[in-house]
Amino acid sequence: MSVTVRIPTPLRKITNGADKVSVSGSSISEVLEELEKEFSGFQARIYDENKQLRSFVNIYINGEDIRFLDGLDSNTKSGDEVSIVPAVAGGN
Repeated sequence: MSVTVRIPTPLRKITNGADKVSVSGSSISEVLEELEKEFSGFQARIYDENKQLRSFVNIYINGEDIRFLDGLDSNTKSGDEVSIVPAVAGGN
């Protein structure tokens, strides 16, 4: 089973510049484990010290926010697109 993961610009230095990568996994946590196996240091950028998703990192499966699904236990299936989106702050 392979899902496509869209990599945000700040994490592309870890993925050697790739904006999309394909990994296997039947849940978001498994997908993130596979990303760590392929790209060492990936999880350190998105997990806090308690291995919880950092508050400024949003993850979507086919456009659905995992916070409204089953979080890191949200199921993935072959052909799904997972987007990792860091929150943007700023303004005047």
